[in-house]
Amino acid sequence: MDLEDMKKHIRISDLKICVRGGGDIASGVSWRLHQCGFRVFITEIDHPMAVRRKVAFCEAVWDGHQVVQGVDALLIHMADDISPVWDQGKIPVLVDPDNLSRHEVKPDVVVDAILAKKNMGTALNNAPLVIALGPGFEAGIDAHFVIETKRGHDLGRVLTIGPPAPNTGEPGPVLGITSDRVLRSPADGLWQSRTDIGEFVRTGDIVGSVADVPVQTLIDGVVRGLIKPGITASRGLKIGDIDPRGIKEYCWTISEKALAIAGGVL
Repeated sequence: MDLEDMKKHIRISDLKICVRGGGDIASGVSWRLHQCGFRVFITEIDHPMAVRRKVAFCEAVWDGHQVVQGVDALLIHMADDISPVWDQGKIPVLVDPDNLSRHEVKPDVVVDAILAKKNMGTALNNAPLVIALGPGFEAGIDAHFVIETKRGHDLGRVLTIGPPAPNTGEPGPVLGITSDRVLRSPADGLWQSRTDIGEFVRTGDIVGSVADVPVQTLIDGVVRGLIKPGITASRGLKIGDIDPRGIKEYCWTISEKALAIAGGVL
């Protein structure tokens, strides 16, 4: 490397990173990048439905701000507000489903962390570096790199070519338990909660209802996540998560899965 090349080095704090999505996995990514000194902003839909709400920056869309493990995110209403929030040492959250703000902000990196299991409009030309998480993307075609999101040996691995493991439709095991730890809406209608995140429940307990149809637990454990009460849910939608490990503190800390994926992005 010659002197001119050395002069061209870029500081981490100079880099602008757009993270599409503010759910728990996306928030783990944003949190880690922010902690490392990058300037991160999040784009979200206008009615996010995160299950693990206590560790999801998208809750700022509902409440104006959200703190995850000591990092504060603030809701903003236009791209011009991004820099002032960075100056406060916080993460801006902008309702921008189509990521149109990138034309104005011109991020150095775009990370698609929506986890929709399909590409929601991210393309290689969105930024000098484009990273995507999980199924629905192919490295070298949809993004420069794809991060594996399936639990197991390859979790968090950076793929330079090809797709990640396909979506199986079944959640990864926790203490050997897969589908039974997930609460799904039994009907179309309004979700009403009777339980709070962090509470311990037993098999058969009613945690709430959708359109007056009760939602019962299938295992013992701690309620690690529930979508926000008052949201209209569709039949089959994931609305909650029971953690069979029974450790209440996990509800307020970023998961090992999110941190592994964040490490891949970093």
